[in-house]
Amino acid sequence: MSREELLLPSADPVEQAEEQSIRPRRLAEFVGQPQLRQHLEIVLEAARRRGQAVDHLLFAGPPGLGKTSLAGIVAAEMGVGLRVTSGPALVRAGDLAAILTDLNEGDVLFIDEIHRLGRAVEEILYPAMEDYQLDLVIGKGPAARSLRLDLPRFTLVGATTRTGLITGPLRDRFGFVARLDHYPVDDLVQIITRVASILGVQLDSEGAYEIASRSRGTPRIANRLLKRVRDYAEVRADGVVTLDAARDGLSLFGVDELGLDKVDRAILDAVCRRFGGGPVGLSTLAVSVSEETETVEDVYEPFLLQAGLLQRTPRGRIATPAAWRHLNLDAPPDPNPGLFS
Repeated sequence: MSREELLLPSADPVEQAEEQSIRPRRLAEFVGQPQLRQHLEIVLEAARRRGQAVDHLLFAGPPGLGKTSLAGIVAAEMGVGLRVTSGPALVRAGDLAAILTDLNEGDVLFIDEIHRLGRAVEEILYPAMEDYQLDLVIGKGPAARSLRLDLPRFTLVGATTRTGLITGPLRDRFGFVARLDHYPVDDLVQIITRVASILGVQLDSEGAYEIASRSRGTPRIANRLLKRVRDYAEVRADGVVTLDAARDGLSLFGVDELGLDKVDRAILDAVCRRFGGGPVGLSTLAVSVSEETETVEDVYEPFLLQAGLLQRTPRGRIATPAAWRHLNLDAPPDPNPGLFS
């Protein structure tokens, strides 16, 4: 039986327990990412046959696609313990050293947002990942001495939303690197249907498809929307998530047919109405919607770009014709004919 320790402060215990209950526990339960699943099946089975720990794994991709779930699946499939932490939580080298020395043979150490590790902490990881040894310096000044400790063979699973921020030496020490892509609607329907059965939500196929189509290709968003529509159906309808209940519930919570929320639409509205369709600089755009620059760039902008509603140019962000149509606005004459054709 695998053990799991959360090293970060938890949110509401009831909400966290519900979140854990809907996570897939085995690779066979994991929906989507077929190529990645096939690769992992081979890697895990090979490690089991050799009786060794799995190679270090790095999962990259946007938030909410299942990187944390995959770390738990690796531990469960190998029948070992799981330790969970994150890059920002490991402030000092001693923080990581304490975790490493407490691992058992074959355990999985999951570090979320691994690209945010400090330099001193990252240096500790190099010999730990390669040689399963920990180099410590005891004391200061002339009396300082180096101590090398042997570590059990463990598997480091890293997750990142910003692959480019991971240093080359760290990235090269992972034996398997995979990128998770956004999910097609059909896969999200399967995920929503499975979660609904776990949570005891009455859900029909049309309601599931409507929620999936507004979920931005992201299981985390799909699960969150399912819970909000469930609440709406229980309070304002007969408790069954039908097509009408899904549409009305999502509309009430401000999620439109493309999956855009209030802030997404505010960004598009600012570019189109205040700045005439652009170009507008990122910092100016962030101030106009009262958000941090990093939040706009990392959280909201990627989906707007993927949906073809915004375009980045050297001079700034430009609204595409699709953005004007979505806001039911008349686009001004195109000063750059052929740019969006």
